[in-house]
Amino acid sequence: MMKCLYCDSENNSIDQACSVCGAPLYTKRPQLKEYVSLEDSALSFQELQRFHTYDLLVLLRLVREERSKSYNLMRAVQKAPEGIEIDKSIIEFGESEYRLYTARMKLIEGLLVDRMGYKPKRVDDKLLTALKHRMDSK
Repeated sequence: MMKCLYCDSENNSIDQACSVCGAPLYTKRPQLKEYVSLEDSALSFQELQRFHTYDLLVLLRLVREERSKSYNLMRAVQKAPEGIEIDKSIIEFGESEYRLYTARMKLIEGLLVDRMGYKPKRVDDKLLTALKHRMDSK
């Protein structure tokens, strides 16, 4: 016998779906990670989909910070005074980093919209603390 992770009903282990609610019996629910880093943003859609919502919010915060840094650097290079020679590869690198972090940000925001129904404008300590508190009080 196997218990459904969603409705807590006992099920025959040969079934793929819960006989009461129809939820898949062998799907793992997202678990909180010990540590989320900017490198996680390079993971595929399928891998990010397995992240807990809290971890996606932390990752979105990291990616938005990095995207802002890339944008500010790109703008600083573009506004360099005349007469200063800046290698074209440096300019192209800055632009590609900005595009990369923009794409990663949009992917994570899309996953959050699927789960939460919206993408948060700001991911600050207040939002993360409130979510953590709700999770701990379950």
